[in-house]
Amino acid sequence: MEFFSLNGKQVSRIGLGTWAIGGGEWGAVSEDDAVATCRVIFDLGMNLIDVAPIYGHGRSEEIVGKAMREHGRREDFYIATKAGLEWNERGVFSNSEPARLRQEFEDSLRRLRTDYVDLYQIHWPDTTIPVERAAEVMRELLGAGRIRAVGVSNFSVAQMEAFAAIAPVHSNQPPYNIFEREIDVEILPYCERRGIAVLTYSSLCRSLLAGRLTAETPIPEGDIRRLDPKFQQPRFGQYLRAVAGLDAFAQKQFGKRVVHLAVRWILDRPGISAALWGAKRPAQLDAVKEILGWKLDAEAMAEVDRIVTEYVTDPVGPEYLTPGVRS
Repeated sequence: MEFFSLNGKQVSRIGLGTWAIGGGEWGAVSEDDAVATCRVIFDLGMNLIDVAPIYGHGRSEEIVGKAMREHGRREDFYIATKAGLEWNERGVFSNSEPARLRQEFEDSLRRLRTDYVDLYQIHWPDTTIPVERAAEVMRELLGAGRIRAVGVSNFSVAQMEAFAAIAPVHSNQPPYNIFEREIDVEILPYCERRGIAVLTYSSLCRSLLAGRLTAETPIPEGDIRRLDPKFQQPRFGQYLRAVAGLDAFAQKQFGKRVVHLAVRWILDRPGISAALWGAKRPAQLDAVKEILGWKLDAEAMAEVDRIVTEYVTDPVGPEYLTPGVRS
């Protein structure tokens, strides 16, 4: 496994993303499978698990907490969780009111059954209040030793600048994959200049880059991908053809498959610290082993660009994931 340093701690460059194991938007998951998925990371040399209260409305944090108890050594895990989203019958909304953030933190500790968080992140910026108010809470928790590092997620450069005036920004977590590269323009260069670790989510672009989907693959009711424009025709066909082209290139050039190429591509981009890999069964992490021990050179990167440009003529980003604004 490859590692990077985050505020003095060694963290695996591939981390487990736990949105799916909470059930809800990704279908039912058995508790046994979910806990086993969290524990199998050590067989692969990983220690990073990224979670959030919104994932399964607290269920993912409970699952991670159970996995830590069964494993028996809390210090083996590098737990990154988040705050700053609320949900109700009307939808999901950003909320970084200080009182709410403090309560969310206590709730996360209770679900995880731990007394500290390795990396605590503001999940989405709350545009209804100054970002500095969230930073004040994070500075308070860091100073008290209750969190070991401060992170943000889905923040713009301006929002990171404002936040950093109050509290350190040790990491940023944006969406990033072969099909979604908006952070290349400003966010990634900014983080690289400032020494801010970048942990990317949606590494496989909601399973598109896993290489298993076809035009006939059913997307179940309630699955978050039903809202994703990438999974709606004619775009879906464009992305599937690009995946097929990338898969053929990966097999011919490296003896790998598109799922391995997709994550290796992220890890080999300048300024990227780690890629998060979503899974809800242990077997879905088997491919991690095929990502290590090789790299993409400039020529291979250029070929990936060529394939994407050839097939995806109507690209769209992950904007549909943006939460609502509180009234």
